[in-house]
Amino acid sequence: MSVLSAIRDSLYEGFSMFWVTLWALVLGFGLSGAVQAFVSRGQMQRVLGDHRPATVGKAGLLGMVSSSCSYAAAALGKSLFARGADFTSAMVFMFASTNLVVELGIVLWLLLGWQFALAEFLGGTIMIILLAVVLPRVLPRSWIEGARARLHAGPGETGRHAHHLENRDTEGLDEPGRHPARERIRSWAGWSDAAGYTISDLTMLRKEMVIGFLVAGFASVLVPVWVWQSLFLTGHGVASSVENVALGPLLAIIAFVCSIGNVPLAAALWVGGISFGGVISFVFADLITLPLLLIYRRYYGTPLTLRLLAVFWAVMSVAGLTVEYLFRAVGLVPTTHPQLVAAEGVRWDHTTILNIIALITFAALYWLYRNRDRFGGSTGYAKDPVCGMQVDKALAPATAVHGGQSYYFCSDHCQRHFTTAPR
Repeated sequence: MSVLSAIRDSLYEGFSMFWVTLWALVLGFGLSGAVQAFVSRGQMQRVLGDHRPATVGKAGLLGMVSSSCSYAAAALGKSLFARGADFTSAMVFMFASTNLVVELGIVLWLLLGWQFALAEFLGGTIMIILLAVVLPRVLPRSWIEGARARLHAGPGETGRHAHHLENRDTEGLDEPGRHPARERIRSWAGWSDAAGYTISDLTMLRKEMVIGFLVAGFASVLVPVWVWQSLFLTGHGVASSVENVALGPLLAIIAFVCSIGNVPLAAALWVGGISFGGVISFVFADLITLPLLLIYRRYYGTPLTLRLLAVFWAVMSVAGLTVEYLFRAVGLVPTTHPQLVAAEGVRWDHTTILNIIALITFAALYWLYRNRDRFGGSTGYAKDPVCGMQVDKALAPATAVHGGQSYYFCSDHCQRHFTTAPR
């Protein structure tokens, strides 16, 4: 195989994966944008004050309807904690907002099969239960209170700002001028805000998705099967399964690909021979990539971050292993590994029809987004100048002032980039 043909085949494989999932991405991000526009995040903060089973369940459900990229999820979990939420419930919310969302399940279904989509939701539920049981027992209360004090005094959210947010009138509306959800659903203004969330989420995740599809395309075509087989134990029963689910998160840590972007790479790993549970643990591990670990260290300090890494890695691996054996017991684990993830490309079939409908829908959403001022869209939102995410001004995790103008950010990660090189 020549270099040029290898590059061509890799790019084609990556594009094929994108084409197969295009309609699902538009559908998932569209639903996510609607939920974010019509469900108040301030309401979410008020119900997460402890880690009782009912509260953990609410945290998981609220996380599911608050789809975020990994960085934004980490920032929102931090903000919830800093503003009074229980630490365990805040972490459950963070996990659910990246691992139990519709678009992730649909993309898994299309690239790997419905068994993987079902395993994601079942494994995610198991993982959340394990988090709720383990975290309160391994994190000393003094560490948690120290982390909260650290956040109140940190540069991304000063003590004065945090104190103001924690003592807001929680009986009223969370955002100035925000209308009730039912009224907003029936208005063009509400749907233009939803379109704004949809476009900004796509903008925010475009790099991760491009990198994910490209890396997966090259990994599927160029990396010989024997390389993957040398990494993943096979044919050793339980030992192989345990090694694979433990190795999955390690590969995620060094892959630097987060959110939906790691699904195509997970598909490439499945082609390469990793076990069913290993794929699931890899997908779950988007919250422990190296850049995010450094962010946790800045948020919570080194000792707590190391303890979190150990707990997160363990629950991701255990959830993957549990799902694999549950599915194996009922015969739902696929018995063969494909040679390529999606080699068909563009053909006139149901996928192409769905993609055409999705592109028309996306064009309509983009038109609403571009004309949101005309429809009276909320002035309580701002666009993160670094990642492009739509941010609720009243609940922004981080802010900055430059040249006399206020800027709002989805996370301290983006704020730090902006203050280093203002745009």
